[in-house]
Amino acid sequence: MNRVNPTQVAILTSFVMAVIISCLEYLLVFVSGNTLPFYYHLIVFFMVFLVSAATFRVLYGKYIFANLFQIYKHILILKHPNEPVRSYEEKERDITSEINRILEDWSNESREEIDQLKQVEIYRREFLSNVSHELKTPIFSVQGYVHTLIDGGIDDSDVNMLYLNKASKSIDRLISMVDDLESISKLEAGELMVEMRTFDMTDLIRDVVESLELQAKEKKSTLVMNVDTEKPQYVYGDRDLIRQVVVNLLVNSIKYGKEGGKTEIRYADGGDKIIVDIEDNGIGIAKHHLPRLFERFYRVDKSRSREQGGTGLGLAIVKHIIEAHHQYISVNSELGKGTTFSFSVKKSK
Repeated sequence: MNRVNPTQVAILTSFVMAVIISCLEYLLVFVSGNTLPFYYHLIVFFMVFLVSAATFRVLYGKYIFANLFQIYKHILILKHPNEPVRSYEEKERDITSEINRILEDWSNESREEIDQLKQVEIYRREFLSNVSHELKTPIFSVQGYVHTLIDGGIDDSDVNMLYLNKASKSIDRLISMVDDLESISKLEAGELMVEMRTFDMTDLIRDVVESLELQAKEKKSTLVMNVDTEKPQYVYGDRDLIRQVVVNLLVNSIKYGKEGGKTEIRYADGGDKIIVDIEDNGIGIAKHHLPRLFERFYRVDKSRSREQGGTGLGLAIVKHIIEAHHQYISVNSELGKGTTFSFSVKKSK
């Protein structure tokens, strides 16, 4: 948009008015039958032009553009409350283009904010729907088991302990889900304290692998530490939280991997950090699922995931823990070939 100022508008308006009045004056003289020298008409044109230009300049500058500047000043105060507003004389040459530019910027920013709010609202609805569904499943299970026992099943030795054990498992799942929700809420709000200290990553992984051996055997799965177990690998972070990351990733690999599969844990040097790779040879994950894999309650195979008893929050917690350490986590997968999760941990100095 071209710049506009009071002087330009006054000159343009005055020129048009001078042309109109001069033409009218010339017609009146011609109709009356009088003849006047040509310079007389030029004098009339320039007098009208000068008087009009001066008048319009005062009117535009005092009223129209002065009011525009007040609007502009208030816009600047709203947008940049800590920045000084330049004087009218400094700004009058491009005030209209400035207002136009600012309003266009605001329009674009508002459109982006609206799009972001719409996306947040979609995520909020999905989250509430997922929480409701995840909580209802174990609650209804417990309700069914309890009602069966109340209706006489408590006296049946073949039913009572079976249903009590099933109800207990459903309650454990509810407790686990509530604990995970509490953890992820604290992580997102920055309320979970990260106690940074030096520890041996090799020792941590060995401890996790040993604790999951029984679970892996039940699935006929193998956990392999492809690292030098005799050589300590010291890192700097919260040992308990990093342990939770390793546990969640290995448990996922065992639960959702194929029977008789293998999960390998290895390190890679990343300069001032180490990269931990957890790779399995399971069924893999389709490419279109990968961008949303770390979302809360997002499941690749909903029926299979619930059958395995997961809360749907494990990977979201993993991502938040790694980000709380200012590190990164990524996933690569191919259907039929397996999945690799990689995360970084800062080396100890």
